Amino acid sequence: MERELALEFVRVTEAAALATGRLMGRGDKIAADGAATESMRRAFDSVYIDGVVVIGEGEMDEAPMLYIGEKVGAGTPPQVDVAVDPLEGTNLVAKGLPNAISVLAVAPRDCLLHAPDIYMDKIAVGPKAKGHINLDASVEENMGSVAEALGKKIEDLVAIILDRERHQGIIDELRRLGARVRLITDGDVSAAMATAVEGTGVDILFGIGGAPEGVLAAAALKCLGGEIQGRLVADDERKRERVIKMGLKDPAQFLTMDDLVRGDDVIFAATGITDGDFLQGVRYAGNVATTESVVMRGTTGTVRFVKATHRLDLKPNFIARTCS
Repeated sequence: MERELALEFVRVTEAAALATGRLMGRGDKIAADGAATESMRRAFDSVYIDGVVVIGEGEMDEAPMLYIGEKVGAGTPPQVDVAVDPLEGTNLVAKGLPNAISVLAVAPRDCLLHAPDIYMDKIAVGPKAKGHINLDASVEENMGSVAEALGKKIEDLVAIILDRERHQGIIDELRRLGARVRLITDGDVSAAMATAVEGTGVDILFGIGGAPEGVLAAAALKCLGGEIQGRLVADDERKRERVIKMGLKDPAQFLTMDDLVRGDDVIFAATGITDGDFLQGVRYAGNVATTESVVMRGTTGTVRFVKATHRLDLKPNFIARTCS
C-alpha cells in the first residue's frame, strides 16, 4: 500500500473520535458507538481504496453500518481488507474513563484474519520480550520468561488484564507470584499496544477478550515489533460453524502473529477519544477541537503521532448528529 494512505486513514479515525467525544460521560454507550460508526463510514467514502470490512460491527443482519463484508472506500485500487472498531471502549466513553479510542487496520486483500465476533484467548508483549511467550504455557512460565528477557524480576513486571470473573485464576496466580497487576474494565486493543509502547509501564497482557480486537491488536503489534498469540474460544457448535464459515478450518487453531496478520504490509491508525496511556482524548473549545492520533506502517516500522486542530464549523458532518 502507498504510504500516502496512512494520513487518509488517520482522517477516518479522527472523524469517528470527533463525532463521539462530545458524548463522553453521558452514560449512553449505544449513542456513542452509533455516532462513531456513522462518522467513520462517511469518512471512508473519500478514501481511494477498494476495501472490504473483515472485522466490523457485526454481520450484515446484526449491524446497519460497517458490517462484515461491507464495501468501503471510493472503489478504486488497492484492494484491501479493513478491520475497524469505531469506538473501542463504549463503556469507557459512557463513563468518562480513560483509553477509549477509534481504531482501524488495513492490509492487502486476504491478509487479515476474518475473525467472527466471539472471544479469543490472548497473550501479548512488546519487542524486547518477543519470542519469550507461549499461550499454552503456564502463567508462571510466561512471567519467568518475560522477566528474563526484560532483565527484571517477576515482582517488577506489570501484567494487564480485563477485570472479569473468568480471569480470576490468572489474577490469583499473578498475585501469588508477586507480580504487579493492572485491571482494566474495557479496551484490550489499547492494553495490548501498551505492552509495546515505552513509558506505559505495562509488560504483558493476559486473558480472554474479543477476537476482532485481537486482530486489531496484532496489526498494531506487528508495526511496533511486539508479539501476540491467540486462540478462538469456539465453545459451542454454533460458534465453531461460524469460525469455519469465515475460513478457519480448525476453530481451535493456535494463532500466531502471521495467522492474524499475514505479511508486513499493514497500516494501523488510532485516535484518542478519552485521555489514555499514549493518546490524548478530544479537546473542545467552541468551534475548535484538537485530536491526537497514532499511525503506523508495518513495512517500515514507522510510528507517527499526529496532533491536529479542527475547525468544527467547517466540518459539520463530524458533529451534526452528536450535539442534540
